[in-house]
Amino acid sequence: MPTSSASPHLSPDRVASPIRVANAPCSWGVLEFDLAQEAAGPDQVLDEIAATGYAGTELGDWGFLPTEPEELRAALARRELALVGAFVPVALADPESHAAGTALASKTAKLIAATGNQPFIVLSDENAKDPLRTVRAGRIQPEHELSNEQWKTFARGAETIARAVREETGLRTVFHHHCAGFVETPAEIEALLSRTDPDLLGLCLDTGHCLYGGGDPLKTLKRYGERIWHVHFKDCEPEVAEHARREGKDYFQAVRSGVFCELGKGAVDFAALAGELQRRNYRGWIVVEQDVLPGMGTPRESAARNRTYLRTLGL
Repeated sequence: MPTSSASPHLSPDRVASPIRVANAPCSWGVLEFDLAQEAAGPDQVLDEIAATGYAGTELGDWGFLPTEPEELRAALARRELALVGAFVPVALADPESHAAGTALASKTAKLIAATGNQPFIVLSDENAKDPLRTVRAGRIQPEHELSNEQWKTFARGAETIARAVREETGLRTVFHHHCAGFVETPAEIEALLSRTDPDLLGLCLDTGHCLYGGGDPLKTLKRYGERIWHVHFKDCEPEVAEHARREGKDYFQAVRSGVFCELGKGAVDFAALAGELQRRNYRGWIVVEQDVLPGMGTPRESAARNRTYLRTLGL
């Protein structure tokens, strides 16, 4: 697993566990989607990630954090934060999107590699762009899946991007399964992994998206453990999820209803997941994500409670 240098000035509670814990701008409403409301600014987000006890962050949308390496390094160093990954959405089922997606991933990889850490490119579908997948998020059926030819295109695009990132920067790429995208269900995760090189493309296990997409995070971790190089801890509130399914709510309506709740308040068994990660001698990052649309909740307070909760699990 990749490592990053920890500052000797970090407080003990931020380096006690060999599994390090980060947060991400999406927990402050900085999402890859086009939303009307304004999210928190970068200084606030980084200050509050550090203040609530996290040791790292992901990059967020391109341009949210500085895009000049020295400026980005300085912004992170002031808060003693490591950069652990960068989310790159690409419409992989569309072959016409592969070239632009590769360029974006390469540009992003060159920036994050310059921080001196070993962050991941967190590749994903261009989620919530397909109307059917957006409306059906959380209740996808086999008839909504890609065809075999579409899967070939999707997998080829993912491998092309991962290969370019590795050749140009030495960084590794993980794929983030995600509700409202074409890789949501357990069958779809298997379809992608079975079609891609395990040495080239890893999996970012997102516990909340796994559960809402019809999977079991612990079973997924046990099944694909060797390919899980990066982990997102997100919870899923079962009553909200069931109501969203029953009422036919789309992805954004479900998120705004609080389907991704604070850690420990939903149905994800984080104690079992933490135990399995430790059993596997996992030495990567856990990134806490609690998708908060702008105007929802109190991100700093939620981040603090989430960090406190993880400490009860020894993380």
